[in-house]
Amino acid sequence: MQAPVRYSPHVEQVGPNEAPTIDKLNETFDTILQTVADHSGHAVRSVHAKSHGILEGTLTVDAGLPPELAQGLFAEPSEHKVYMRLSTNAGDILPDAVSLPRGVALKVLDVEGERLPDAEGTTQNFIMVNGKVFQAPNAEKFLGSLKLLAGTTDRAEGLKVAASTVLRGVNKALHAVGIDSPTIGSLGGAPNVDPLGETYYSLTPFRYGDYIAKFSLAPVAPALTALTGTEIDAAGRPNAIRETVQSEMIGIAGEWEFRVQLCRDLERQPVEDPTVEWKEDEAPFQRVGIVRVQPQDSWDPARVQAVDEEMRFSVWTGLAAHRPLGNINRARNAPYRHSAEFRERFNRCPIHEPGAVR
Repeated sequence: MQAPVRYSPHVEQVGPNEAPTIDKLNETFDTILQTVADHSGHAVRSVHAKSHGILEGTLTVDAGLPPELAQGLFAEPSEHKVYMRLSTNAGDILPDAVSLPRGVALKVLDVEGERLPDAEGTTQNFIMVNGKVFQAPNAEKFLGSLKLLAGTTDRAEGLKVAASTVLRGVNKALHAVGIDSPTIGSLGGAPNVDPLGETYYSLTPFRYGDYIAKFSLAPVAPALTALTGTEIDAAGRPNAIRETVQSEMIGIAGEWEFRVQLCRDLERQPVEDPTVEWKEDEAPFQRVGIVRVQPQDSWDPARVQAVDEEMRFSVWTGLAAHRPLGNINRARNAPYRHSAEFRERFNRCPIHEPGAVR
């Protein structure tokens, strides 16, 4: 196996159209944010708006990691409180019969080290979904898709449910012949799976101290792996996923491995194009820590208020050692902050990073 590629600023190639594209992304997200807020009277995130569970647990960083894995947050054995937010990717609050890709946002508390520019607090954020590739190669292409979605925000809910049923059938047919379509999944054709059994991926690369990596969170507790691939019947139950997760987490002690996939060949594992899968036989995922969650109420009102309403999750909140890399990641910085500022202003609810745990 090839040695991991060392990080250098030269691994990124900034295009001339990035700044105007980011401005247009902000404008399009504004359309989504304003539409949902006006219709519901409450502002939500411009992506991954609907939460299905808020969990509290710990991340334990493994001891004895080899030098290439002992980087950044994972440089030394340690234990940190974490919050996990389970969600789906739409920017409006849809009934769960519209089946969309699952997401998990992980906020790791009390992380010491040099911060990214404008990264407030002392947390490290990771954002992942249950797929291995992003739907667009760059922000400009993603903007085109986002404009189409913005035009349907908070509209034709019944049509979205019907279309999702059709698209799920199409997706299953494609999967049967070895084809996975992140585009069909993002439009409502994703399997309506239980989020507790899913493996999540960062899709985009990050600096990993001296190296470059993608991240993954994989269930390993038997109670979680037993749920892998299990589909939830959401017919007539608009919050079926939330209700399912809540009933399951009362009796589950969850464990997920936090894994790192080091880039070993910039041609085979490119930084700038997240539609290219980094094949695991060429760049395997390796465990660097474990996330543990004890049985709990995953929809505890106080925790939902504190995390879902009063916090934001951004890949740009964290250590300089885990700097987001590539066009899509660079394009996420301003819109994520923009979305949080809109929520804060509309809801009159300050958004802030959690304080240190003593």
